[in-house]
Amino acid sequence: FNKIILKCQSPSYYRLGRYNRGGLAVKEYIEKRAVEIADYIIKKGATVRQAARIYGVSKSTVHKDVTERLPKINPLKASQVKVILDINKAERHIRGGKATKMKYEAMNKKKTR
Repeated sequence: FNKIILKCQSPSYYRLGRYNRGGLAVKEYIEKRAVEIADYIIKKGATVRQAARIYGVSKSTVHKDVTERLPKINPLKASQVKVILDINKAERHIRGGKATKMKYEAMNKKKTR
């Protein structure tokens, strides 16, 4: 019988990117990032967009980290983040309206000069 032996830490394993970010396995790195992003959102009351900008990832990645991955890692933090994200979602139309108002006020000031 032929047995295939896989060595998880062979040089090719590292080259293929299975291990990165300072030696952490990819899954460990993602879990760590999800917890760090959650801590940031809880501490600052940040939006998904703000967290994405700080951590250098996309909004989709932040959203997936805190809504899908985090509940499996730390359900308590996930519930705290969910409360903040729900507040942000409820307020977003107000922020959008303020941004539009500021835009048109700036345009009107340029016209009157």
